[in-house]
Amino acid sequence: MCPAKMHDDEVDIDVSLVRRLVAAQFPQWAALPIHPVASAGTANAIYRLGADMAVRLPRTLEVTREVEKEHRWLPILAPLVPLAIPLPLGKGAPDEGYPWPWSVYRWLEGETATIERISDPDQAANELARFIAALERIDPVDGPPPGRHNFGRGVPLAMRDGRTRAAIVSVEGILDTVAVTEAWDVSLRAPTWGEPPVWIHGDLLPNNLLVEQGRLSAIIDFGGLGVGDPACDMLGAWSLFSGQARGAFRAQLSVDEATWIRGRGWALSVALIALPYYRSTNPEFAALATHMIDEVLADHRAST
Repeated sequence: MCPAKMHDDEVDIDVSLVRRLVAAQFPQWAALPIHPVASAGTANAIYRLGADMAVRLPRTLEVTREVEKEHRWLPILAPLVPLAIPLPLGKGAPDEGYPWPWSVYRWLEGETATIERISDPDQAANELARFIAALERIDPVDGPPPGRHNFGRGVPLAMRDGRTRAAIVSVEGILDTVAVTEAWDVSLRAPTWGEPPVWIHGDLLPNNLLVEQGRLSAIIDFGGLGVGDPACDMLGAWSLFSGQARGAFRAQLSVDEATWIRGRGWALSVALIALPYYRSTNPEFAALATHMIDEVLADHRAST
């Protein structure tokens, strides 16, 4: 089974390829069953290997920059944060027609976070906020600054202005572009981050959060990992939480007004760029983007 393609430059990946790669490079695991994992993720194809492992293969060349970074930093960060994160068990090399490095990780149990799967949204908001705060407290020395390796997460928000305004033009007739532009302009006027850079996950959307028995249990997909402006780690406030839970998230983090407004701009920008790109190739992610835009606009109206 080959996962549906979402990018023009995506390579072919299927169970047969994964089986050949594992057999050639990790023969100790060659006899284990391999199954594709359904995911709304956009960067990697994921296969479960046996009961306790996952194989993760970049879909495009751009994503391969993440592999080395995750193998270096995740084992260092894991003991310092309060939720489980992926631990790399092996790094594969190009082989069997697959052109890039790939990884084997420890399998993390849980389901993709949705509001329906969360027993107590306020509790989940507090747990996610504590994870972010713990990440920010870790010494950022030698941590990778924002760049192509993490799709620019953590850069000043103004650096996304061109792409965001182009996305607004592309959704004319689908969204209220006047309201969207107004909300974006307000975010851009917020003061920039003036403190030293901190560790960021960079992509704290529901598809990168796992829930077990109604509680947030793990954070996955650290492709956006880097050190920079923490505003981008506010994404969950508008992608997963609303109302009281959003307030609990902000209060637990003690976020200043400027960072909160920039965070809202990050949520709007990410969603606007994703919506037209994934509308036909990843409807689940496009639906999330629409939801985020609605939440941002409602929050913006309430704050003005």
